[in-house]
Amino acid sequence: MQFQFTIRGVLLTSRWVFGLIFLVCAALLGVAFYMEHVMGLEPCPLCWLQRFGFMGAGLVSFLALLQGPTGFGVRIYGFLLVLTAGAGLGVASRQLWLQSLPADQVPACGPSVDYMLEVLPWFEVLSTALKGTGDCAEVVWRFLGLSIPGWTAVFFSLLIITGLILMFRRQKSGEWFRS
Repeated sequence: MQFQFTIRGVLLTSRWVFGLIFLVCAALLGVAFYMEHVMGLEPCPLCWLQRFGFMGAGLVSFLALLQGPTGFGVRIYGFLLVLTAGAGLGVASRQLWLQSLPADQVPACGPSVDYMLEVLPWFEVLSTALKGTGDCAEVVWRFLGLSIPGWTAVFFSLLIITGLILMFRRQKSGEWFRS
């Protein structure tokens, strides 16, 4: 028996929920690549890490879609979704913090991710990317008052909430769901 809940009379199983999450992550990655290749916005190191966060959440959701978990499996996939989205939210929060700094406190600009991958070991690339650079503090695009990391923080937060619901939702009052 699968985990299921109803929204406005539509029965949603865990497979449908994970499928929807996968499609949202794929769409967000599509928007990121559109912004990079069509709009010409060069992603900073923290932007790359946020993409990996969406890739991780999408991969977890895709695997859950294929497996169609039940019972404890739904909770495991929900936990993995919270974990990957939480890491992405942490990176987005770091970038939002960098964007809020006064100009004199912004770190110096660094080399591009492509260059770092060519000359540095992957651990140093990751360490440098997590620190952020001056490029990460620059706001190059806004929609409804939010910058790109602001929007990714919104979507990562929604993924975390969804993962928590999948982990802790009770099917009937007084007992944990068994499906």
